[in-house]
Amino acid sequence: MQENWFKDWFNTPYYHLLYKNRDEQEAANFIDKLLNHLRPAQNSKMLDVACGKGRHAIQMSNKGFDVTGIDLSEESIQIALESENDHLHFYKHDMRTPFWINYFDYAFNFFTSFGYFKTERENNNAIQSIASAMNQNGIFVIDYINSKYAEQKIVHKTELDIDGIFFTITRWYDDEKFYKKILVEDPSIAQPISFTEEVARFTIEDFSRFFKKNNLVIKEIFGDYQLNSFNEESSERLIIVAQKVL
Repeated sequence: MQENWFKDWFNTPYYHLLYKNRDEQEAANFIDKLLNHLRPAQNSKMLDVACGKGRHAIQMSNKGFDVTGIDLSEESIQIALESENDHLHFYKHDMRTPFWINYFDYAFNFFTSFGYFKTERENNNAIQSIASAMNQNGIFVIDYINSKYAEQKIVHKTELDIDGIFFTITRWYDDEKFYKKILVEDPSIAQPISFTEEVARFTIEDFSRFFKKNNLVIKEIFGDYQLNSFNEESSERLIIVAQKVL
């Protein structure tokens, strides 16, 4: 597998093309429901970790919050910066390294934007950086795949034609990770190219371990974007709400 595959894949135009039709309305509804549940104060400072092109950050900013988005992909941040204003800021930044310290009231990591790294230390460094960026009693929400459900529902092969570019997607898993190989056939290039996404099969127990090391305590766990209760067998998502305590 590629070392740090996400650095290359997330900066390609093919990544943005493949995922351009993500359900924006579902994302918007989720943010609305989540914020209605959390009830943050109007002057809350929020951090969107691995913000991509900023779709979640923009929506939170539109509700009057001061939002900062960070992402490793320079291409994504360049697109996000087009929406920057006095209450919405974007920076190219690696979540494994410290950002601002004791600054944010809320931190969010949406849409399985975690679990990419090779080692336990790197994953812990990411959680440590997020926790250190939050004020005491700050709230961290991570939206991750439910590994048990994903294992049961895996679709092993998908073929897509998007704007004349052909994608062949192959999915599989082992004891540690889910894998998605994307073969790209573009008429404008001589040879097909491929990328392989890798996402750790983390469970509640894994996140509990990371959180315990970094002064984060799990407060709530939800199983979908409607914030229904989590069930390991049937929930599509693993959405954890944790609080920073010292």
